[in-house]
Amino acid sequence: MHAVSLKTFKNAKFIWLDLLERSVILIMFVFFAIRMYLNFKLTYSVPVLLLLVAEILPVILVIFRRWSNSPVMSTKPVDWILALVAANAPLLASPGGTPGTILPHAVCSLIIISGFLIQISAKIILWRSFGVVPAAREIKVRGPYRFVRHPMYAGYIIQHIGFLLAYPMLWNFAVYSGALVVQVARILREERILSGKPLYREFSSLVRYRLLPGVF
Repeated sequence: MHAVSLKTFKNAKFIWLDLLERSVILIMFVFFAIRMYLNFKLTYSVPVLLLLVAEILPVILVIFRRWSNSPVMSTKPVDWILALVAANAPLLASPGGTPGTILPHAVCSLIIISGFLIQISAKIILWRSFGVVPAAREIKVRGPYRFVRHPMYAGYIIQHIGFLLAYPMLWNFAVYSGALVVQVARILREERILSGKPLYREFSSLVRYRLLPGVF
């Protein structure tokens, strides 16, 4: 009876953690979506619309993925902080300043689209195994994962570069630079959890680089 009760308690704890992760992601996205939509109504800016669309899919996947009722998700506060900051900090970027001063919006849009295609292909491979907080979920080795170990994060970074070039404000530079630093720390923490699986260790030996081939 004691063992059953303890197991039930643990399962309930991970369900509540899963619910917390979904709630934070959804709340942050709603505020982001409202800001971007109001700006798009005024400017009809294609980069703004593309960034908004690109951020919808991860929210949908988090909301509708299978529930975690077993200890696959990290409970360490550092992992949660890094994951939530890395996922939500880019949502603080803002369309403003003098757009188009570095590159035409058409070029910036192409950069955003290329990043979007990379990260969406990674999400399609992950599908309901997608998550924000580090967890030892199912390991995928197909598609863009043949080239870098974290193609989804690489796609995000490309999107951010495109949006920053479209709206080259100091604020956006600070937001994306800070997010990149946290993202790298998040990747290193995430790989500590995944390295406990033999399949991931084999995968790491075959795909050497995490984000950018030949660099990192």
